[in-house]
Amino acid sequence: MASSTISGPGSGYDTQAIVKALVGAEQAPKQQQITNEQKTATVQLSAVGSIKTALEAYQAAITKLNNPSAFNGLAATSSEEKNAKVTLGDGASSGKYLLKIANLATASKVTTAVNVDGASGKANSTDEDQTLTINQSGKSYDVVIPGGATLQQVRESINTQLSSQGISANVLSDSTGARLVLTSTNMGEGTDITLSGDSQLATGYDKGKAPTNAKYSIDGIEMSSTSNKITSAISGVTLDLLDTVDITKPTTITVASNTDTLKTSVQSFVSAYNTLMTAINTQTKVTATGDASTTTAGALTGDASMRQLVNSLRSELVNGSGAGSMTSLAQMGITTDQKTGLLSLDDKTWDKAVVKGAGDIAKLFTGDTGLITRMNKATKSYVGTTGTLATRATDLNNKLTDLTKETADLTRRMDALQKSLTAKYTAMDTMIAQINSSSSSIMTTLNSLNNPKSN
Repeated sequence: MASSTISGPGSGYDTQAIVKALVGAEQAPKQQQITNEQKTATVQLSAVGSIKTALEAYQAAITKLNNPSAFNGLAATSSEEKNAKVTLGDGASSGKYLLKIANLATASKVTTAVNVDGASGKANSTDEDQTLTINQSGKSYDVVIPGGATLQQVRESINTQLSSQGISANVLSDSTGARLVLTSTNMGEGTDITLSGDSQLATGYDKGKAPTNAKYSIDGIEMSSTSNKITSAISGVTLDLLDTVDITKPTTITVASNTDTLKTSVQSFVSAYNTLMTAINTQTKVTATGDASTTTAGALTGDASMRQLVNSLRSELVNGSGAGSMTSLAQMGITTDQKTGLLSLDDKTWDKAVVKGAGDIAKLFTGDTGLITRMNKATKSYVGTTGTLATRATDLNNKLTDLTKETADLTRRMDALQKSLTAKYTAMDTMIAQINSSSSSIMTTLNSLNNPKSN
């Protein structure tokens, strides 16, 4: 017989097995309860994480669409993209424009005299500090040049101090030496850079060409700009002037209806919404089999926060805030499946609606009171580090921590119980052994007295 199953010498019973069975009977139901709670909390934590990820992805997807250019049903093209590019913004409308570019806006660029010792040559050959004053657009910036400072050190000092002021510095080197070049990131007339002060760099510098404005015309109207990015010439249209063109061959800028772009944006919204709802359905659905014993529920089935989230989403879908001919999603062919909550877009209804009110569709989705803004507001409290889902995840993690502690506590209690029962059964067995021993001694004595041969 194995040592772990040695019977008590007094009782003849396997006291270790008895103790083990008693401890197991005490421990099993409590451990099973903890295990079940751990499993439930773990599954729910995973489910909450999935919903949180899906909701954040949904917000990111629809936020990208919350601009007029995504929903305005217009497209802009340039006949010569090497000369000018065009992008749409708020307020654009259909039209065709002839653009002629006479010259581009330029920036000021000044160059100091050549330092024959190169980039590591001294920009200040004295032992005293010197001051280089950089002037532009009525403002002056003083750059202190320590005695013995090199061109490279001056470059780094200027870029550190003045990059936010629209002035940058670089060092150009060739076989004759190196020179400091100051360039303005601001363009147009009146942005000339000049140098002054007691610095050696302010002596004999090359002012370069004076900065100029961009000169162009739209439909024969002469116009000027201090930048090559034109945002105000045509309402809702941004022009990027890239190169001059032959005056006899203007660039044609066309802004025209593009229902394909509009439908793509609407379908993107529908897809983003359906992806979120599918994630929610996966975690909240009940799979019925007709047999109560095999019917399964999702990790978050019956969860109040999920019901509130779904209700908030569906509420915004039906709270129309459009203008003109479009005041609801149903008018453009978007309907909701009553069973799954998923959206679908009917092509026939869409084709009719887009002819009547393509411009009004954008107003329903975008803007401060548009569907996308309202959707973001309705779901805002659920996301983020302090949102409902994050708080729920924290609570579940805390619960798992507590259950781990409960397991440890239960193990300690059962160890103590096992030691206590072992001691009791050992004492009992010892007592029985003593009783048996006494009984055996008495019986031996009696037997000897009754045995006639003993006399």
